[in-house]
Order: sequence, then structure tokens, then C-alpha cells
Amino acid sequence: MIGTIIGAVVVGLIVGALARLIMPGMQNIGVIMTVLLGALGSFLGTWVSYKLGYSNQNGGFKIIPFLVGIIIATVLIAVYVGITGRRNSATRPVR
Repeated sequence: MIGTIIGAVVVGLIVGALARLIMPGMQNIGVIMTVLLGALGSFLGTWVSYKLGYSNQNGGFKIIPFLVGIIIATVLIAVYVGITGRRNSATRPVR
């Protein structure tokens, strides 16, 4: 149980970090949100891949669900940044 949670956090961090690297510009979101969106993207990527008929016949690393997870996490991060807005000090007016 604990190993599964730690694994999900590690995969979420990797997928979220790769998704943020793909996106242009700077995303002002924290590590926890990166992990959460990365884990959600990874889960949805695996689910979508298998629903579309992907099957890993020879075992080993599942690259297709991983790549789909990165794409979905990129979309999730873009939506999150779009909803929350950019809280960057360069865009705030000086008072």
C-alpha cells in the first residue's frame, strides 16, 4: 500500500516535470500541484491507452501510456494555469 502511494508520487513527479518542460513559458505552480497533476495525467493516460486498445504483450516498460500521460498532464497543467491565472510578480502593477 505505502509502496504504491510512493510509486504514484514518484511517477506523478516525473510526468508532471516532463509536462512542464514541454510547455512553453513559465508556469508558476508548486511542486505539490505538479505531482498531483502529473499523477492524474499518468492515471488518465494509462486508462485512455487501454480503452483505445493498447496492450503490452511483451511486458516491460509501457511507453505508450507514459507518453499519453505526459500529454494529458501537459493539458491539465495548461488548464490549471489558465484557470488560476499567472501570479507572476512581473505582471502585477506597481503600487
